[in-house]
Amino acid sequence: MIQIAIATVLIFVLVFGIGFILNMLMKTTWFPVYLYVAAVIGMFVYWASGSGTLWSNLAKYTVVDYIPFVGGIFGAVLSGQTIRTLRKQGFKMF
Repeated sequence: MIQIAIATVLIFVLVFGIGFILNMLMKTTWFPVYLYVAAVIGMFVYWASGSGTLWSNLAKYTVVDYIPFVGGIFGAVLSGQTIRTLRKQGFKMF
């Protein structure tokens, strides 16, 4: 349980940090969310291309394997919300 909590927090912080920097540089708010979703869709396509169907490949994983993905999407969304809030308060990033 401790390992899954640490993995989720690490992925959350990693995606939040990368999303925050991308939001500052690209001046978009939701690009990290789109990028994260595109990466997850790419992983689904990769899983589907193996032996068996997509659902049989996804059934091999448990809830513990999917929890860090949820932490990552929360980090991407929170980075967009943070940038939006900072811009509304008048902060300029680059």
